[in-house]
Amino acid sequence: MKFLELIWAALNIRRVRTAFTLVSIIAAFLLFGLLDSVRSAFAHAGEGIPGADRLITAAKVSFGSPLPQSLQARIQTVPGVVAASYGSAFLGTYQDPKNLVPVEAYEKHYLDLYPEWYIAADHREAFKSTKTGALAGETLAKKYNWKVGDKIPLQSKVQQQSGDTTWTFDLVGIYRIDNPNLKAMEGILYINWDYFDEARVAEKGTVTWYTVKVRDLDQSDPISQAIDALSANSEHETRTQSEAALYAEWGKQLADVGLISGSIMGAVFFTLVLLTGNTMAQAVRERIPELGILRTLGFSRRLIMSLILGESVLMLMAGSVTGLIAATAAVQVLKAKLGPSLPMLPIAADIWLRALAVAAIVGLVVAAIPAARGIRVRIIDAIAGR
Repeated sequence: MKFLELIWAALNIRRVRTAFTLVSIIAAFLLFGLLDSVRSAFAHAGEGIPGADRLITAAKVSFGSPLPQSLQARIQTVPGVVAASYGSAFLGTYQDPKNLVPVEAYEKHYLDLYPEWYIAADHREAFKSTKTGALAGETLAKKYNWKVGDKIPLQSKVQQQSGDTTWTFDLVGIYRIDNPNLKAMEGILYINWDYFDEARVAEKGTVTWYTVKVRDLDQSDPISQAIDALSANSEHETRTQSEAALYAEWGKQLADVGLISGSIMGAVFFTLVLLTGNTMAQAVRERIPELGILRTLGFSRRLIMSLILGESVLMLMAGSVTGLIAATAAVQVLKAKLGPSLPMLPIAADIWLRALAVAAIVGLVVAAIPAARGIRVRIIDAIAGR
């Protein structure tokens, strides 16, 4: 630590150059933090889901294709099935076409299959007893400043019997999901399926998916096969899988986020290595006479090498920490503005550790060659500037 002041003084010799280099490092690690946040969100999709005993049955061809509501009674007869419920979904907008609100219509016992979703008892009862009742996720309610008792008008392409496309719901409760990997689910508005099916014009009597609770998790595969056999060779064949598998599959369908983010970060850090490497090489060349004086004063080659490496590592570490702090703030702002629809996780400890490790390695690599060249110069040549 006694040489930290000397290292800091070296960085201040060319303040403008150091400042521009720091800005580049900060930008690189800001991008690193944002991309790794997105990558982590997709990588952890489906992990830690409490309801391992739940299966999802949807159309085999496409998840959104309608299935007959009458299939519920047949699914409940499959051995090993404890309960089966269903839901439908559509997309609405609130006040502005940019304010997208996913809406899911549930059968009255659907939420009983999700005990880990916190819903106050009075809110749950109000939802069941209010025909036009709706439950908003905590994140969604905060985004639009909704309060229990508000009327929520949503524009949608789904037409009602009256010909109107504005759906108005009574907000009777707020729900919360504590699992951080499922926080995006708090961006959904829940409504009653009976009201939705009665009011809509098209696809009446159909649902989008079934949620099935099984008695024995080890029997999930044969139960899934038995459920799918119910509609085999029909116009509404199904595919049944676990919730975790479904979430993971959705993440993979969007894109190979890991490959994309890795490619971008690789290009960014390759450029960063060239930039910081050139900065350190130029800095060492300019200070050759100073290195000769340090040698004259008794500084060993190893100590001088350590000072140059420390200078590089300090600059990279300072830039990386600043960049990650900026990324942390950016994630919070983006999630507050765009809500849970944005697939990003907070900048966690593992991202910090990876970033700091990369910063340290880059700092050592870019300074090693110019430092080795600098300390090999003879003292008389160094002082003479040769």
